[in-house]
Amino acid sequence: MSTLSHSRSPSDHDLEPGRRARRSAATRESLFRAALDLFALKGFAETTVEDITEAADVGKGTFFNYFPSKDHLLVAFSDMQIAKLQAAVDRVAESREPMPAFLRTLGLNMTAEPARNPSIVRALLQANLSTSAVREIMRENHKRSHALLTRLVQTGQDRREIRSDLPAAEIAHVFRQTIFGTLLLWSVYGDSSLPDRIHAAFDLLWNGLAPRNTSEPSDIAEPRNIASPAGVIHSSVGES
Repeated sequence: MSTLSHSRSPSDHDLEPGRRARRSAATRESLFRAALDLFALKGFAETTVEDITEAADVGKGTFFNYFPSKDHLLVAFSDMQIAKLQAAVDRVAESREPMPAFLRTLGLNMTAEPARNPSIVRALLQANLSTSAVREIMRENHKRSHALLTRLVQTGQDRREIRSDLPAAEIAHVFRQTIFGTLLLWSVYGDSSLPDRIHAAFDLLWNGLAPRNTSEPSDIAEPRNIASPAGVIHSSVGES
């Protein structure tokens, strides 16, 4: 008689929760990406939960295993943006890129998905005015993103690349307002001008962020002299 046991080993058993977690994460990601695609195609308000589950090829009830409501997809989008910001904070300590260029690239990276999906920007504004549960989560996410951006600004101040006569938290607040305000104005049109709008806004913003003492050593990139599409800068000022 064979002495080999056909029972599963403890290590095989230990893998099962990991497999379930990966499958669950893949399903959630599939729902999230399907939703973003549909928001871009149809708009947030016009997209139904059934549309999303059909596109993700899962049962309608599966959606609510991952998101309490359609509005909570906007929380997931906010979480994704915070993850990009966290990655920037983790990377900046090792980066030798001048802070102006680093922050400009961050701004473009943070607006890459909205550039493809202008309706998500309008929906995010609605989410901040949505149900109390969603609103509270969004408030916490605002606090998290502000804290992360403050750390980036502090790094720039430590390197003497950002003016140090103002609190880092205040500068971070203005930076966020500039990017988000530019997004909101652009979302009214949803055209291809967003990168140029971000560049123009950053050029103006950097005039106020650069170190006040010109004798301080700082590898500061010169502002881009961009040729904006007709009406980009004019409309940004006129609509505010």
